[in-house]
Amino acid sequence: MEEKTRQDKAVALTYKKESGGAPVVVASGKGAVAEKILSTAREAGVEVVQDSDLVELLSKVPLGKEIPAELYQAVAEILAFVYRVNKRME
Repeated sequence: MEEKTRQDKAVALTYKKESGGAPVVVASGKGAVAEKILSTAREAGVEVVQDSDLVELLSKVPLGKEIPAELYQAVAEILAFVYRVNKRME
């Protein structure tokens, strides 16, 4: 039996290496919106990483904007983790 936890906030990022830019916030919300972001990601096979402190900071970034330079290291570590997981699943 899988335990279902409630996520208060969620943020979705997109990153395109070829663009040369930073990751961009494409969705952000709390409550029911956060649940929808998470369920949509899971349905699409996107790896979900939980980091409440980082979500708190990213939720302040306006939709469609690149993440600030101060968050590059934290987001890079998560992206590296996701790429490793995806490579193992291939």
